[in-house]
Amino acid sequence: MKNCLECNNTLNGRIDKKFCSDMCRNSFNNRLNSDSYNIVRNMNNQLRKNRRILEVLCPDEKSKTTKSMLISKGFDFNLITSIRPTLKGSIYHFVYDYGYLELENDFYLIVKGKRLEK
Repeated sequence: MKNCLECNNTLNGRIDKKFCSDMCRNSFNNRLNSDSYNIVRNMNNQLRKNRRILEVLCPDEKSKTTKSMLISKGFDFNLITSIRPTLKGSIYHFVYDYGYLELENDFYLIVKGKRLEK
């Protein structure tokens, strides 16, 4: 006799059955995947936060800010969605539809949309 992988009750029915109910199957899989879901959820939350910060600091097509301003609002420079190089060799880091370019003296240019300065 086989037992349910979640609640350890005796299984009846098909020989390849692993769970006694949908509830046990769902509980088992939710517990099994909870760590990876937390990682993904936390990253997505920080990406959304990064985008909101850029959106607030860039109400028009482009604006400038400082690194300290971004950090003070909780911006995480390690999480971006894409990188776009320009013809001049500059590299924009994008968080969805907002990009930023590191300038001199810890200043950053923020751009809205996919538009890049060449």
